[in-house]
Amino acid sequence: MQKFTLVGLGEILWDMLPEGKQLGGAPANFAYHAQALGAQGVVVSCVGDDLPGKEISARLDQLGLTRDYIALDKEHPTGTVTVRLDKEGKPDYTIHENVAWDFIPSDSALTELAGRADAVCFGSLCQRCAVSRKTIGEFLRATKRDCIRVFDINLRQSYFDSQIIHNMLQLSDVLKLNDEELSVVAELLRMPGSETDTLLQLTNTYAVRLVVLTRGANGSRLFGQGSDCSHQGFAAEVADTVGAGDAFTAAITLGLLHNKPLDAINERANRLAAFVCSQHGATPKLPNSLTAVE
Repeated sequence: MQKFTLVGLGEILWDMLPEGKQLGGAPANFAYHAQALGAQGVVVSCVGDDLPGKEISARLDQLGLTRDYIALDKEHPTGTVTVRLDKEGKPDYTIHENVAWDFIPSDSALTELAGRADAVCFGSLCQRCAVSRKTIGEFLRATKRDCIRVFDINLRQSYFDSQIIHNMLQLSDVLKLNDEELSVVAELLRMPGSETDTLLQLTNTYAVRLVVLTRGANGSRLFGQGSDCSHQGFAAEVADTVGAGDAFTAAITLGLLHNKPLDAINERANRLAAFVCSQHGATPKLPNSLTAVE
C-alpha cells in the first residue's frame, strides 16, 4: 500500500510524568503513531539549544523519526509540561510558557514539506504565540488540495479563544475533539443544542468533512457528510491516558487516506487508543497486531 507522509505540526516537549519524563506534544505523538502504523511520520517543531533539546533529538533518533524539521532556538528553552495523573490515569497539564515551540520559524523547507504532505495534524495550543501561529497558517495554506488537514483541537489551560478556533476550522478538513471540548467549542462559537445539533452546525458552517468526537472509555463518534458512526470503545487496564488521543487521531487519518469504511476506521482507532492507555507514556512500542496493514 502507498506510504503516505503525515506531518505533526506544533509543540514538542518533555512530559514530566510521575514516573519520569517522556517525549510529548500532541503533534509529535501523532507523527510517532503514524510512522508506527506504516506511514512516514514527520514532526515540525522547535527545541532549545540546551540539554533537554539534545535529549529530544536523541529520542527522535531512537523512535526512527526525522529531525530535519526540528528548528533550534538559541533564545528560548526546550518546552516542558508537568503532568499529574488522577486515580483513573487522566492527565492534568501545567504547560510552561515562552519556550522554543512557541517560536517555530517558517522557511522554504517547510513550504516544500507542506506541498508534499498527505495529511497534517495541528492544534490550538501551539498558536498561543504569534510566531508559531503564523508558521502554522502558512504551512496549511501551502498544502496540496487533497491533503487532509486535521485540527486536533487539544484545548489546554487558557491557550485558546473563539477567533483561533474559527480561523483554524476554516482551514480544516477534519475536526477532532473530545466530549468535554465539544461543549466549550459550542459555547465559544455560539452553537447551542444537543451534541448532534452542535455537530451539524460545525459541519454546515465550516468545510469540515468529518468531526471525530472521542468519549474517553465510552468510545467515539465519527460524524459528517451524511455519515454517523459510533463505537463503544474497548476496555483497558489504564496505566495513563497520555498520547491515546494522538494515537487515535493517527489511526483515523490513515484510515481516511486509505479510503477505509468509517466503521472499520473507528474500530481500529479505538483498539489502538485502548492499548496506549494500558501503557505508560505517549509513545509505547506497538504490537504487530496493531501495526499490521489491513
